Amino acid sequence: MPKTLNFLLLFIFFLAGCAPAVSAPAASPLTDAPPTALPAPTAIPTARPDMLYVDPGLDLGPISPLVYGTNHGPWAAVPASRLEDAYNLPVTVIRFPGGEWGDRNTLRSYQIDQFIDFCNRIGATATINVRTMTGTPEEAVELVRYVNIEKGYGIRYWAIGNEPQFYEAALGEPYTVERFNREFRAFALAMKAVDPTIQIIGPELTNFGPDLASNPKDSEGKDWMVEFLRANGDVVDIVSIHRYPFPANAMSPARTVDDLRADTVNWTSTLRTLRDLVQAETGRDLPIAVTETNSDWSKAVGGEASPDSFYNAIWWADSLGRMIRENVVLVNYWMISYNLGGWSLVTRDGPSPTYYVYEVYKHFGGQQVYGASGVADVSIYAARRADGELTLVVINLADEQKRVSLEVVGGAPSTASVILLDPQHNAVDLGQQPFLSDGMLSLPPQSMTLYVLSE
Repeated sequence: MPKTLNFLLLFIFFLAGCAPAVSAPAASPLTDAPPTALPAPTAIPTARPDMLYVDPGLDLGPISPLVYGTNHGPWAAVPASRLEDAYNLPVTVIRFPGGEWGDRNTLRSYQIDQFIDFCNRIGATATINVRTMTGTPEEAVELVRYVNIEKGYGIRYWAIGNEPQFYEAALGEPYTVERFNREFRAFALAMKAVDPTIQIIGPELTNFGPDLASNPKDSEGKDWMVEFLRANGDVVDIVSIHRYPFPANAMSPARTVDDLRADTVNWTSTLRTLRDLVQAETGRDLPIAVTETNSDWSKAVGGEASPDSFYNAIWWADSLGRMIRENVVLVNYWMISYNLGGWSLVTRDGPSPTYYVYEVYKHFGGQQVYGASGVADVSIYAARRADGELTLVVINLADEQKRVSLEVVGGAPSTASVILLDPQHNAVDLGQQPFLSDGMLSLPPQSMTLYVLSE
């Protein structure tokens, strides 16, 4: 390592240990990602009882292009016979190396080069997690230098660590939030000194929820998220969490369709609690990311609601819609391919049911408009596409067909282009279909339907 870099790191460590928190400088504008300044959180829709309602004239702002993401890692190769399925998956961002592997292993240059090639084939933005639990700022600096200076890959998003509340158990020694905050700051300052354009993601906590009293605490009883925001709210660019709602513990019974159906509303309360906490502790509306998520953290397979099930796809369709509504800027599903458990979007047998959720959302649009549901177990999300078309994603979480009333302010055409995901249709384009001839929509059970309304 050059002497000048050694001196720079020593100087940064000194600042990290003794400098008071200061306001972060304005982030460099990014050409391939949403800005870090966000609009105000979306107001809770006032649903009209027993009907769906859409107002195309009420613009809720841009949808981040990076919400359609997934995770990948060196240990999780896509089966050679299924590479085309992976290359055709319409994801926009891939986190690497996802999970705890990145905190236990050193990334090699050839692994990074292969990953970038993989992203280029898919057309996805890359993000990287640096090794923190057993790593050093010097190693992180070298990684940034190799990726963005030597190779010129231009990776903007860098996360520091992975689920640090588990470090104490993994290391077999005390590891408090105070220690993590100190180390996170040293990493962030050192990495940005090498490339000031990068965006830092953290703290990558899991099990955060709307009940602040139940959120992760360290061995001294200090709240991980609260203390992190107080210590590093000026250096982190995007506040990140992981979320796996099931199982509550290793002894919990298998998840059911009813469990998943009841869970999706918890995204809304979780994200609003986090946004309120960020504002309260930092005085800023920092962007929020969900960088690791699935319905189940275990390796469950073959169940009616395990991650490989069809209903997991419906859970994910509604979960993703709720994250879009809450202006989340980056989302990474767990994961693109894995030979253990049911998490894979691309399996040895082909695309999983959840793969097709992305096939539907790729037609959705980039500008969110107002949509609200007053119908139990039915959600609606609305957007404008670049071509000006109005699109509606309507999700029926119920086990039975629903006939629901829909009002579109300004009127709706008599026909619409329809794409359907249900147990019999894998994101099938049904072409032009009659639309609202009687003011009602017929929704198949356990379905996700996209309507494209041409004016």
